[in-house]
Amino acid sequence: MIEHPAGEHVASWYAATANPAPDRPALEGEVECDVCVVGAGFTGISAALHLAERGLSVVVLEGARVGFGASGRNGGQMVNSYSRDMDVIETKYGAETARALGDMAFEGGRIIRRRIEQYAIDCDLRDGNLFAACNPRQLKGLREHQALWERYGYRELELLEGEAVKREVASDRYVGALVDHGGGHLHPLNLVLGQAAAVESLGGRFFEQSAVEEVIHGEPVVLRTARGRVKAERVVMAGNAYLRGVLPEIEGRSMPCGTQIITTEPLGEARAHALIPRGKAVEDCNYLLDYYRLTRDHRLLFGGGVNYGGDDPADITAVIRPKLLATFPGLADVKVDHAWSGTFLMTLNRLPQFGVVNGNVYYAQGYSGHGVTCTHLAGRLIAEVMHGQGERFDAFAGLPQLPFPGGRLLRVPLSALGAWYYATRDRLGL
Repeated sequence: MIEHPAGEHVASWYAATANPAPDRPALEGEVECDVCVVGAGFTGISAALHLAERGLSVVVLEGARVGFGASGRNGGQMVNSYSRDMDVIETKYGAETARALGDMAFEGGRIIRRRIEQYAIDCDLRDGNLFAACNPRQLKGLREHQALWERYGYRELELLEGEAVKREVASDRYVGALVDHGGGHLHPLNLVLGQAAAVESLGGRFFEQSAVEEVIHGEPVVLRTARGRVKAERVVMAGNAYLRGVLPEIEGRSMPCGTQIITTEPLGEARAHALIPRGKAVEDCNYLLDYYRLTRDHRLLFGGGVNYGGDDPADITAVIRPKLLATFPGLADVKVDHAWSGTFLMTLNRLPQFGVVNGNVYYAQGYSGHGVTCTHLAGRLIAEVMHGQGERFDAFAGLPQLPFPGGRLLRVPLSALGAWYYATRDRLGL
């Protein structure tokens, strides 16, 4: 089923500043449609919108509220490419696969911008993000990163070294940074709510508090909830980390992981601007990275850390505040107003998993921390493959989808051990 422990949005800054949205009814009785989408996050809403624009009747089932999961809780950073970049893809899977995925690596952000403009979505979009190097090894990696993306035709990057970094972020932690002028950041919950409204404007139907309890394969597929059923010619499974016990064919190939975010009290425009003068989003280059940005009301939103298995720490502020102060020691007097966590889905190779089960149940999942842009690409590719244009979808579907070593019992401790190793390397600058 799609888990929804509380059924409402978590008490985040995003929920506190969300645009008005209706309470959608729970499913009761039986409905029929061309496509049923399971999960009202970025993947599901992107697919629903692309399909509705093509004239298909779409029903979206959500176990809690639209944007309840990672899509409504993440750092809001529009980071291009994937969690594993094209050089790794080329080495492991060949030049043809790397070229196919590389041609799509910067498409998700363009889709987001088009949606915002087309449907007049108010979600605080700002341009620009940057990758910050904490040591010379990471700076060398950024130079290589710039050359790699330029080899794939992307020319929106600017490398900064030494004191030049201070024009973007007022911290002594960094020896260099790579600015992506084609990236950006936004209010993710308002983005997903705005796109859901767009789906409804095209005739799509949403049912909240309607966790899927059983998928009965066939033609049509039948999806059963506690109080209703949907009959659909085709299905999109977009539950990601919240998918449990419904489609075992794909659930053993990934692992839920938790990350935590805090927002400060309002800093005032001048103090906030002094921290990040040009207002870009920032993430460092550590394996267990920190990421942060300013909000529209001049708070600092700061996230970091990974909990393998998705469990929440007892005190989120106690985990994240030291990371914030290591970056900006001058904020020691600042209070934290909001603290929350979210669960994303990680794959063994850190690349997203696309595929089809029984010929008419499509899925896309496992963006491994790079979901804001790639989810929007996924929705477009799902619509394409359902209309007989499967080459781009198949480029992802052809990637290996391997289970974590040790199965469900050992995947968490083994992943934590690997993370400890890489985090130690980062601390030593190796």
